[in-house]
Amino acid sequence: MDHVFSGVTKFQKEVYPSKKATFQKLANGQNPEVLFITCSDSRIDPNLVTQTEPGELFICRNAGNIVPPHSNQTGGMTASIEFAVAALGVSHIVVCGHTDCGAMKGAINPEGLDSLPHVKEWLGHCRVATDVVKERCGHDKLSIDDLEAVTKENVLQQIQHLRTHPAVAAKIATGQVELHGWVYNIGSGDMLCYSSETGDFITMDQSEAEARFKRANAAE
Repeated sequence: MDHVFSGVTKFQKEVYPSKKATFQKLANGQNPEVLFITCSDSRIDPNLVTQTEPGELFICRNAGNIVPPHSNQTGGMTASIEFAVAALGVSHIVVCGHTDCGAMKGAINPEGLDSLPHVKEWLGHCRVATDVVKERCGHDKLSIDDLEAVTKENVLQQIQHLRTHPAVAAKIATGQVELHGWVYNIGSGDMLCYSSETGDFITMDQSEAEARFKRANAAE
């Protein structure tokens, strides 16, 4: 913990003074543009990966970047999503998975989670993703070789779960919220984005080019 304590001291003495105006402005409230849902994995740093400043992302994290489907039972994710969309008025929601995800490994092999009953139950929200990959690949049982496919499919399934939340559905219907599916590669630093045009995940560079093309066509 020593480096954590020294990090706080360094922040107070060096970082905060250089960003004092930003923090003083944020002291009066927040106005994030993006709800960023990602995994709890310690190797993922949303602000570092996106190069954003404090106040720009409303971040929700859990094992497996999971969004439980809406229900009458209140949970932390449900409340956070509702607050971000209905109260803060975010205009974009990103679900970001990542390579070498322990949660996805658990979803592939749920029998190995018997000693972690709460984790096993939580990862039940990934069941559709594993079933889709099994059906697509013709496998009765998944293996570590299917990890990439399950990781990507899980992102897409959690986006579908987002659509079941009333606050999100209402904003999508009126064009006030856009949903994005990303997968971050820890080893290479690459970010893949789901493209509805190709029906697959493409690199961020390709995604930006695609977006510019759409904007150009819309302007004509």
